[in-house]
Amino acid sequence: MDFLKYITEKMLILIPALYIIGMIIKGTDKIKNKYIPVILLPLGIAGAIGIGGLNVDSIIQGILITGVTVYGNQLITQYKKES
Repeated sequence: MDFLKYITEKMLILIPALYIIGMIIKGTDKIKNKYIPVILLPLGIAGAIGIGGLNVDSIIQGILITGVTVYGNQLITQYKKES
């Protein structure tokens, strides 16, 4: 599925930002990996609201941006695994 056709261009900057935040969180020993998407979701929504203003579209954009970030990370992780 082509997620990027549903995301507005001005929100794309959040993808690398969330990815970097996720990598920073992953580097800490205090937070388990399974909680990283749960932490990134409100950050993605907050970032989208910061860019697009407080409205339903920004909230949806934040959810989509977080989904693309987590999905992209999983694609990279699975690709690196040896079968």
